[in-house]
Order: sequence, then structure tokens, then C-alpha cells
Amino acid sequence: FDGSWGYQVTGFFAPTSRYGNAEDFMYFVDKCHENGIGVIVDWVPGHFPKDGHGLAFFDGTHLYEHPDPRKGEHKQWGTLVFDYGRNEVRNFLVSNALFWFEKYHIDGFRVDAVASMVYLNYLRPDGEWVANQYGGVEYIEAADFLRQVNHLIFGYYPGTLCIAEESTAWPMVTWPTYVGGLGFNLKWNMGWMHDMLDYFEMDPWFRQFHQNNVTFSIWYHHSENYMLALSHDEVVHCKSNMLGKMPGDDWQKFANVRALFAYMFTHPGKKTMFMGMEFPQWGEWDVWGDLEWHLLQHDAHQGMKRFFRDVNHLYSSQPALYEQDCNEEGFQWIDCSDNNHSVVSFIRRAKDEKEFVVAVCNFTPQPHSHYRIGVPEPGFYTEIFNSDAGNYGGSNMGNLGGKWTDDWFFHSYQQSLDLCLPPLGILVLKLDKEKTLAVMQQSQETETETETVSEG
Repeated sequence: FDGSWGYQVTGFFAPTSRYGNAEDFMYFVDKCHENGIGVIVDWVPGHFPKDGHGLAFFDGTHLYEHPDPRKGEHKQWGTLVFDYGRNEVRNFLVSNALFWFEKYHIDGFRVDAVASMVYLNYLRPDGEWVANQYGGVEYIEAADFLRQVNHLIFGYYPGTLCIAEESTAWPMVTWPTYVGGLGFNLKWNMGWMHDMLDYFEMDPWFRQFHQNNVTFSIWYHHSENYMLALSHDEVVHCKSNMLGKMPGDDWQKFANVRALFAYMFTHPGKKTMFMGMEFPQWGEWDVWGDLEWHLLQHDAHQGMKRFFRDVNHLYSSQPALYEQDCNEEGFQWIDCSDNNHSVVSFIRRAKDEKEFVVAVCNFTPQPHSHYRIGVPEPGFYTEIFNSDAGNYGGSNMGNLGGKWTDDWFFHSYQQSLDLCLPPLGILVLKLDKEKTLAVMQQSQETETETETVSEG
């Protein structure tokens, strides 16, 4: 069923033949690898359709699905649920998972709808679900199956990815199986996604009352290995694409999109975005149509393309932005309480704690020509990224390449920076140690010469 976007699977061991045969997919994966591109497959072990040519009533009995419809059917989706308590069903799914790694050489799975698997009452009203043997809502056999498949995948294919689309507070999703976790190595941060989209859809004036949307995710970011995801689910079903979600005129819409993604790339967590967001296009994603590539003939969309090129380079070139994504030591607020201006500032640190970058985010169209923040070390801070750069379609406000610190105590730091914050802009600054050292040495030499002259 094309309208399911591939989420109602009947052939579990090959991609749809509409795009070619299995050998064609193998060739595609090999070419991706030759060009440094990993391939992650969306795997759907949570449910399957009722089509007669699929697994439903495979031999005339409930062979793959649970016979009790309270556990074996998702009525809202019109699909059936695997009977995870049967060894044969689990072995079928485990062999299917390993097959994709062994035969197709894929680099990872994104496992769809994990919450629908591990909760017996998922999308089921009272009276239409049955509790487990302990009276709880947890589908224990499904959780055990996920532990089994993740344990085997990482045992056979270490270094791969298994990403959970899990939308609840189920604990220890990305913890190892030997301590009771589900064994994934990444989990989609659905809370961050909802908070940020709600925040950016507001008129900027109202954002001062919702600073918590920006800051709340930091309270729990280290409890799991999170991935920040802006996926296909956010640009369908009349939700509008990213540009359409944003308030203001066209310039503000583009600036808001740049601010959202720049904050995403500086926030702890791995990154996922859906095709079409990188230009970005105006229309929703249409499974039957093409992306709106023609928009790239316009300067505003070309500017966004350059923005994403540069923000990807920023991310990959700065270990502080990725090495400690899941550790508390990798993130530190400078100031998260300036809700009156809708500004936050923070530090991201690499494993080498002396390697850090400073991010300052202004989420309103009001620029600030003198905005002071405390910083941990004295010296010259280079502005290594500015989402408001003219090259991206911004107003080109900034700090002329960087700023020297002042010996002015601020935000509990002895040194501080007096910055120009652009409208709806994100700044990333980094201490230029070589320039700072050279100027300090020159200053010391000048002082020594002065003292010598004075003594003479």
C-alpha cells in the first residue's frame, strides 16, 4: 500500500520492486558507501497489514499475529500485531533484521513505533486491551524481543545504529541490555521536537512567556542517547512544511527556520531532518509527487542551501558539538533566564574540556547592539558561525569577525563579551587561542620594554 509510505510491510526481506530488485538495492548501498554515505533502513516490526498476500492468517490460522484482538490488532491503523510471545515469530523477525545487515550491508535501523509495541494499551480505549500477568500496561514479551534483536545486531555487527522512534517516557531505551535496557543506541527526542515546533510557531512577542520550551530538554538530555528529529511526520496532514509553520513575513519565516536548525545543531543530540527541509520547500511532503526543486532558482532558497552546507560543516568540524552529546559535561548554560529578550546562551564542550564553543541565540526579530554574556576564559572569541549572515539571506548583523573579552564580571565569570545579537539569529563563537596568546605575549614584551626604559 503506497499510501502507507512503506509502513505496511508485506515483503520483509526486500525493498519494493517498484524501485528495482534486491540486487539493485545492494548496488545502491555499495555506491553510497563508496561516496561516504551511510544507509539507515526504516524497519517496521510493530505491525503488519491484513492483506491476503501478506502474513495475515498465513496458513488459515493466527500464525504471526496474536489471536486475541485486544493484543493482536491496531484498529486505528487497520493492521495486525505480531505475537511476540511465540518463539517462531520472534525468530522470524530476528532473522529478518540480521538479513538486512548481512545481505544488504546497511548501516543501521530506525525502528518504527516502538511505543506501539511495548504498551498493551497503546491507542486502545479501556475494555479493548488486556493487562500483563502483573496487571500492568507493559507488553513484556515485546520488550524482551527488542532486547533480543538489539543484542544480536550489536553482537554480529558492532558499530551499526539502532534508533528507536519511542514517543513516551519508557525508561532505559538506549541503555545496554545487560542492565535491563532495550539496547538501542539512539532514541528520537520527540519532546524536544514538540516543544520547539510549538515555540517557533508562536509570534515572537509571546515567546518570552514560553522560555521553558527552549530550556526544558536540557533537564533530561543526558538520561538517554537522544537524536533530535524533524521528520516526515511534521510536514504532512495539513501541518505545513517548516516555512509555513513560521510567523511573520517571508524574511522572518526564513530567519526563523535558520534559527530553529542552528539551535538544533548546537543543542546536544544527534540530528535528523527530512528531505525538502534543506532548501526549504513551501509545500507539504507529498508521497505521490516530487520535491519542489524549482525553488532553488530563487535567492532565498539558495541562501538556505548555503546555510545548511555551512551548519553541517560547523557541526562536523567542532568536536565540542558532538563528542559529549549524551553527557552532562558536554553542555553548560551561561544564561537561560533572559526570557524578556527570548535569548539563551550556553557552552558546548568536547572531551578535552579546554575545547569549547559558545552559542548565543536570539529568538526574536529585535536585534541587540550591546548584549553582554560571561565567558570562561579571556581572549579573542572568533565568530565562527552566524545564522543571520547575508550569504544566507540574513540582515548581515554580527561582530566583525569576533570580539575581545572585557575584564567585567558577568554570569559568574570574571570575563565577558559585549556582543551584537542579530534578529532571529544564532551566533557560535570560539576562543582563538593562537591569536590570544600572540597578543598576550606582545603585551608582555611591551610591558617589559617599558619597564626597561623606565629603569634606564
